[in-house]
Amino acid sequence: MSLPPCFAPPDMSRRDIPLIAVDKEQLPAVLARQPARVARWCEANQFVGDAGAVLLVPGEDGTPLLALAGIGARNDPLALATCPVLLPAGDYRLHDKEGIALDPGLALLGWGLGAYQYTHYRKSSRAPTRLVLDSEAKSLSESFALLKASTLVRDLVNTPTEDMGPDELEATTRRVAHAYGAECSAIRGDDLLTQNFPAIHAVGRASHRAPRLIELNWGDAAHPKLSIVGKGVCFDTGGLDVKPSSGMRNMKKDMGGAAHALALAQLVMARKLPVRLQLLLGAVENAIGPNAYRPGEVVDTRAGHKIEIDNTDAEGRVVLCDAMAYAAESSPSLMLDFATLTGAARIALGPDLPALFCNDETLARQYLEAADASCDPLWRLPLWRPYFSYLSSSVADFANSGGARMGGAITAAVYLDRFVPAKLPWAHVDVYSWNDSNRPGKPAGGEAQGLRAAFAMLKKRFAG
Repeated sequence: MSLPPCFAPPDMSRRDIPLIAVDKEQLPAVLARQPARVARWCEANQFVGDAGAVLLVPGEDGTPLLALAGIGARNDPLALATCPVLLPAGDYRLHDKEGIALDPGLALLGWGLGAYQYTHYRKSSRAPTRLVLDSEAKSLSESFALLKASTLVRDLVNTPTEDMGPDELEATTRRVAHAYGAECSAIRGDDLLTQNFPAIHAVGRASHRAPRLIELNWGDAAHPKLSIVGKGVCFDTGGLDVKPSSGMRNMKKDMGGAAHALALAQLVMARKLPVRLQLLLGAVENAIGPNAYRPGEVVDTRAGHKIEIDNTDAEGRVVLCDAMAYAAESSPSLMLDFATLTGAARIALGPDLPALFCNDETLARQYLEAADASCDPLWRLPLWRPYFSYLSSSVADFANSGGARMGGAITAAVYLDRFVPAKLPWAHVDVYSWNDSNRPGKPAGGEAQGLRAAFAMLKKRFAG
């Protein structure tokens, strides 16, 4: 396995810089074992072991003697995330015997997330700061898989729509499928109508790039079936109910749900979970044009419900409902969907907490326990079915949106709930997929949120 550029294998001929993890309580004991000048250097630089603080300590000859990294919680995957950004380029090796012993897998994950740069259009401004991996690659394989999946989400969301439209999202899915021996197919353009995916077609028909349903299948037919569905709106103008420029600026990220779904599918295959995997991505561009679907139009759906379009900017749920109805037809053991679905979820929970909706209490508990154990937070909101009344229509079975401005994330979830059979365990995650600013381990731009939690839940549910 080739290592990402921010990691280095052990090499006895190379002088690595010792990296010691400390906190405020441990720092005095660590300094007591070092030459007195190390403590004086810490005092001169006001290093007291605060979480996220780092300090490179020079030796008598001016070359690096060691580095100190202040950490908070020991189980935090981002404990070392500031190191690749704040430490000078070089090769650093964790010295657990001198400071706080960190889990090697978490150290790897945090270092990799902190070192991430999106360099598709410009080169990196500096050489990578590298963490030397003492553990064998096999023992770190799950952490590498998690890092690879998180990087996939970031790269997909960060790529502008001109280079990440429905065609490119399909091509990426096919590459992932090929890498893990999965089958991949797509239904495109007017074939969506002949094969009964009218809602996906309606949303994407105005774009010069054909809408499509992308499907990936993998695994043993004897295993329980897992269906993962993702909203792949590669750009969202809002349609004829056009977004203001401020709301449209970052809408390349509106395929963040598909990015999460594909990354989770990659994790399932990479770690060989005992499931029969089905991945479904509704890939469209919600464009403005002569053939754009219109407010007041009644749209057919695969499930047979007729939907009045109250707002063309509530398009994600229209795309998802056909894919979810199709997934339900094969009676999976579990269905998950991911979508950058509502601004209301962000108003309620802010950018860092994906909203979790679930129709099964056992599944909800497993999901939240996995989120807590993975330090990958989710917040459950109620699937409050009485709010379905907000979606009433006088000309169709129900509408895709409504006049009420309250409970927007919940009404979107109860809309989707209409396409899920009552006894099928299902979870819906309304995810932001974005960092508005640079933070340790969370660079501005595309972000994987709740991905580690979802995988941990699936691993425990299906692999024990």
